[in-house]
Amino acid sequence: MADQTANTASECPFSGAASKAQSCPITDPAALAREFDAFQGPYQLDPAEALRWSRDQLPVFYAPKLGYWVVSRYDDIKSVFRDPILFSPRNVLEKITPATPEAQEILKSYDYGMARTLVNEDEPAHMERRRALQDHFMPEKLEQQQDMIRRLTREKIDAFIDSGRVDLIDGMLYEVPLLVALHFLGVPEDEIATLKTFTLAHSVNTWGKPSDQKQIEVAHDVGRFWQYAGEVIEKMRGQPEGTGWMHHTIRMNAEIPEVVTDSYVHSMMMAIIVAAHETTSLASANMFKTLLTHRDAWNDICADPSLIPNAVEECLRYAGSTVAWRRQTTAPTTLNGVDLPEGAKLLIVQASGNQDERHFEGGDTLDIYRDNAIDHLTFGYGAHQCMGKNIGRMEMRIFLEEVTRRLPHLRLADQEFSYMPNTSFRGPDELWVEWDPAQNPERTDPSATELHRRFPVGPPAWRDIARKVRISEVRREADGILGLTIEDAQGRPLPKWSAGSHIELCVGDYNRKYSLCGSPDDDSYHVAILREDMGRGGSRYIHDTIHAGAEIRMRGPANLFHLDETAPHVVLVAGGIGITPILAMADRLKTLGHSYELHYAGRSKSTMAFLNRVIQDHGAVLSLYAGDEGRRMDLSAVVSGLNDGAQVYACGPQRLLSTLETLTNDFPEGTYHFEHFSSNASVIDPDKEQAFQVELADSGQVLNIASDTTLLDAILAAGIDVACDCREGLCGSCEVAVIEGEIDHRDMVLTRAERIESKRMMTCCSRGKDGARIKLAL
Repeated sequence: MADQTANTASECPFSGAASKAQSCPITDPAALAREFDAFQGPYQLDPAEALRWSRDQLPVFYAPKLGYWVVSRYDDIKSVFRDPILFSPRNVLEKITPATPEAQEILKSYDYGMARTLVNEDEPAHMERRRALQDHFMPEKLEQQQDMIRRLTREKIDAFIDSGRVDLIDGMLYEVPLLVALHFLGVPEDEIATLKTFTLAHSVNTWGKPSDQKQIEVAHDVGRFWQYAGEVIEKMRGQPEGTGWMHHTIRMNAEIPEVVTDSYVHSMMMAIIVAAHETTSLASANMFKTLLTHRDAWNDICADPSLIPNAVEECLRYAGSTVAWRRQTTAPTTLNGVDLPEGAKLLIVQASGNQDERHFEGGDTLDIYRDNAIDHLTFGYGAHQCMGKNIGRMEMRIFLEEVTRRLPHLRLADQEFSYMPNTSFRGPDELWVEWDPAQNPERTDPSATELHRRFPVGPPAWRDIARKVRISEVRREADGILGLTIEDAQGRPLPKWSAGSHIELCVGDYNRKYSLCGSPDDDSYHVAILREDMGRGGSRYIHDTIHAGAEIRMRGPANLFHLDETAPHVVLVAGGIGITPILAMADRLKTLGHSYELHYAGRSKSTMAFLNRVIQDHGAVLSLYAGDEGRRMDLSAVVSGLNDGAQVYACGPQRLLSTLETLTNDFPEGTYHFEHFSSNASVIDPDKEQAFQVELADSGQVLNIASDTTLLDAILAAGIDVACDCREGLCGSCEVAVIEGEIDHRDMVLTRAERIESKRMMTCCSRGKDGARIKLAL
């Protein structure tokens, strides 16, 4: 929707929008935009659900009551984070509710002078400071904090474990993150109650909507917080050998005062005390509330603690503490077809993006087995991604491991949850839980207090993320093609999925991806597996060993082959076993009543899976090509009659996909979509590879990539989160932007034109060409 330019804060700026008198406030997106209020109603109860209408109908809209443009879809939010020059963070700590003159005078009386900090400063100052101060956040340094965090957690649990009832926030989840933060910073731990008042005041002052009278109270607390921060800094300056991040910052202030200035040190002291613990405290409370509400997930974690790292990640996605962040445009721009003027203020709602079903299958449901949960935006993304993300992860994992082991019978008490009204952070004020102390495992097994899992610092290992499933039926779908029906091992419904989705089966030593081809409404899954005797062994092993009743592990579902349901016409092309995702798309388009045609080719009808169903369900739009009957698919004819806006979706052998790519090369971008089955890029041969160097522009790091290491693994080892799924160059999830250097592209995602342009690369398989040094936007 172009030309949506804000006129005033009191009128809706939608071009051509219906007037209030003409619109229905329940269904009309322009009316919903006019009425959007971030401080009350649905947004305060459930931000993601409150913006579902926006994700579906109006993903970028102006909210006159707030004076901000609201961004609700995953891809749009990520694109804003990705460009900190165009979308400046300068307004992140700007008071969203302007201070009254009286409150301003009170702040002046305390010499309050909050300057820029890491979260709200522009380049190049931001990255210069980040590079100077990031060392303490590296994974190897954070490992040293684990024992301290576990000791503090156990002490808190020891204090309430025999009581049978506790407010988890008051009993553990507020104080432990604060103590961890103070220890990490090197700040004295003697004024916890005072700091709680200060940090609450800072949050209300920045992101809340206090009344004029409340602003006076808050201004005094913020002013005292400012003075307290200054006093602590002066004490720390007298401790030149002190440890902790703030001591390091003070030393950097002495060494490079032009980068780490005096005012910066004071402002960071105040901001970091809040940032280092408040979000972790709120996220941990959300995590326990979420898991205790979803009892199956809680019980699975109690039975299998290896699920904890990904369960934490999924809770951060589903119910993270950082709801929204802010940005401001530095020039006129367009975001998802909406024109934004220079100076436009944006509220980018990560909570909404985290449940966007365009990126997360069944995004509005909790799934601790979700293998792309790490893609969540709760920590931000890009140059301003939260430096303390791995501290938060570490604390949440330890909290969850200790509590599920010592109190597996924990349950939520009856209560009404309340939240501090604000735009950007969310967590309950109290979290009351109950249990029967007589059932505490340590009463009969004292060793239960000592057993624990130590999880490495950083994102979860993707290979640990898999659910147990059972093969309920094995059948022959066609010559050489095995059909499987898969159900949850505990009889639960499997997660919902959309056309184009796939799962990964973990059978023996093999991990293989297969498209889903049954009904998305079923509680079980259906796949078809072609036996490839000349392949890598996975399909042969499944054909030879799988049987009804077998229990295996499964990852997914995930969808990297999305169907655009808004296209006026869709051409579906399937070659051989490529019918599996294409059939699901045909079923969906028929259900929607949309225009489509289906072309299905195979060596012979006996080798073509689902042939009878395809003919029965889609015969009116079907063109069949059986090679042994002399019928060949004329791909030129298939695409020659494409109308404006029509799209092509194809899956099948490499030759078919390459031919279609060539034939559609001159069509508008986004016309042709394809999915590959396999790649040869998953195995590195060190004898044939060359080492190369990578400069990470945003962090200033230089990585040496050995001949036996992928670029992806080296980036993850450096403590930088990059999503990954297939690790074969098939899915595109590990894509990063290339700034300089020649790339040896080995993926099956980029088009020929995109490889020539070389602005992007897949880190799981592609490398610097002939050992060349490359520069990435990371």
